Amino acid sequence: MSIGMRVKKEKVLLIALLSVFAYIFIHLLKSFFGIDKWTLCTLRCFVISIFVFYAILKKDLTTWILLSIMIGIEFGLDLPKIAIELRFLSKIFLRMIKTIIAPILFSTLVVGIASHSNIKQLGNMGWKSLLYFEIVTTLALFIGLIAINVSQAGVGITIPSSIDEQQLPKVESKTWQDTVLHVFPENFIKSIYHGEVLPIVVFSVLFGISMVFLSEKKRSPILLFAESLSEIMFKFTKIIMYFAPIGVGSAIAYTVGHMGLDILYNLFQLLFTLYIALLLFLMIVLFPILLWIKIPLRGFVKALTEPVSLAFATTSSESALPLLMENLEKLGVPRKIVSFVIPTGYSFNLDGTTLYLSLATVFVAQASGIPLSFSQQIFIGLTLILTSKGVAGVPRASLVILLATVTSFGLPTWPILAIIGIDELMDMARTTVNVIGNGLASCVIARSEGEFNDNKMLDYIKKNNNVN
Repeated sequence: MSIGMRVKKEKVLLIALLSVFAYIFIHLLKSFFGIDKWTLCTLRCFVISIFVFYAILKKDLTTWILLSIMIGIEFGLDLPKIAIELRFLSKIFLRMIKTIIAPILFSTLVVGIASHSNIKQLGNMGWKSLLYFEIVTTLALFIGLIAINVSQAGVGITIPSSIDEQQLPKVESKTWQDTVLHVFPENFIKSIYHGEVLPIVVFSVLFGISMVFLSEKKRSPILLFAESLSEIMFKFTKIIMYFAPIGVGSAIAYTVGHMGLDILYNLFQLLFTLYIALLLFLMIVLFPILLWIKIPLRGFVKALTEPVSLAFATTSSESALPLLMENLEKLGVPRKIVSFVIPTGYSFNLDGTTLYLSLATVFVAQASGIPLSFSQQIFIGLTLILTSKGVAGVPRASLVILLATVTSFGLPTWPILAIIGIDELMDMARTTVNVIGNGLASCVIARSEGEFNDNKMLDYIKKNNNVN
């Protein structure tokens, strides 16, 4: 890329950012200047047009996804009826992503296990992954409990009248035995149909291990098929990603059009508590781990930007899975490790979800005027670590887990009505942290196994610096 083009892009980006700050200043003083909503709409469209020009120059998927979020917000604000009708586009995108999940998990896991024939290494990765997952999710649990006890967000809460009539989802009570039983697939095709990640992973791991004990002659055809299927699925992912900006934009448009931005002011304290707690978790837990394993922040952020953008907008970790696996491999994590750690982490390493559930459960108790000792809160939180497994692929499934937990501990369910109104906004944040946590987990395991490719990482960073 020429220096002139790079300078031109940087100038356009600078102008775009300055225009954002200028708009914010005008918006805050709109009453003083006497500016009506149509003028504000025109100014927003002008700002977006500058970003469109920058996106055309940049020619980068991440830029287009971020731009689509801005356009989606604008549609939701000024054309809410149309924005709500556009939801089918985001559903199309999610459906296409879901068609990839099962084949990409099966093929990558089978290739990762069967092609190396190293059962000992698989066992090492297994116990290291589970140990890491439980340590990190427990830290997330305590940060959530501390945050809600400090903020006291549930004390004196008032439920917005606009959500009084919303119905809570139906919940089937499950014992811990049911939770463990769910891990093991009853029927592989049934697990694919219902999008159950963990049973698919268990089946694929056992399938791959079984192949190790076959002769080379009998193993080769299946291994070749799995390798071809894996490559096809990654190409399939690239094709689907061209639709990502449309799917993401329509998802954001629906959210804003359906709820409006006023909901941000209702229960703002609860939202603020969650976002601050998640930010603290990223800063005091995940960031030091990233420094410890000696991976540059710039490269890690570049690899995670696109998957995180998808997860944030669609509120589903599942939508980010194929791109996350592909980008981590480019960063230097071997495919055999990516294909094992990421799917497993989607069920066992839900950092954001665990933090949210611990925080939200105490919020319900506070809103109900029921005091909980810290030991009771810890017991509830440890229960949540078990009951939250396997919800990563389902948008807002955390709300169902929360309702089941609240019911099982004898707490009233009416405060959850307050959470429903802002749950999608909360889901965006916790899903984002889930994806970041799983991306980091694969890097940690790769480094612990001595298989992280530093040269590949440096080439990846250097390549992206040249592109930028």
